[in-house]
Amino acid sequence: MYEPIRTKSVHTMAGTADFPHRSREEELDIQLAGHLAALLAVTDELRGIEPSAELDVAAERMDAQVARLRGGRSPVRASVTGAGTTAESAQVSALHERAHALAGRALVVAASRADTAAAILAAERMDVHTAAGSEARRALTTY
Repeated sequence: MYEPIRTKSVHTMAGTADFPHRSREEELDIQLAGHLAALLAVTDELRGIEPSAELDVAAERMDAQVARLRGGRSPVRASVTGAGTTAESAQVSALHERAHALAGRALVVAASRADTAAAILAAERMDVHTAAGSEARRALTTY
């Protein structure tokens, strides 16, 4: 009745069969590693302004999570001097707000990926940056 099609469809893009595709899990790993690496960069910036042992521990935990998600490759990090620089409360508050937003993004991806360790870390960082950001804002209003 009908003759079978012997040629390739004109609607198929050339060379797509050899294109490597990533799974959803791999894409989520890449996204989560990116959000955590960005959060780590902001944390390192905060560590340079306001050095603290709590930020040091958080930075090491984030570094370990990013390395795990990237197959053992640690993120590139800026060196942090322990001297601390004087910064305005507005700058510190803005950094805490940015860190809070990045932690929120990481939490959403970690929950989507069902990564409990990364989700707990992101939620903890959100709480810390919420409290620290509100303290920095209060310091701005008292002056």
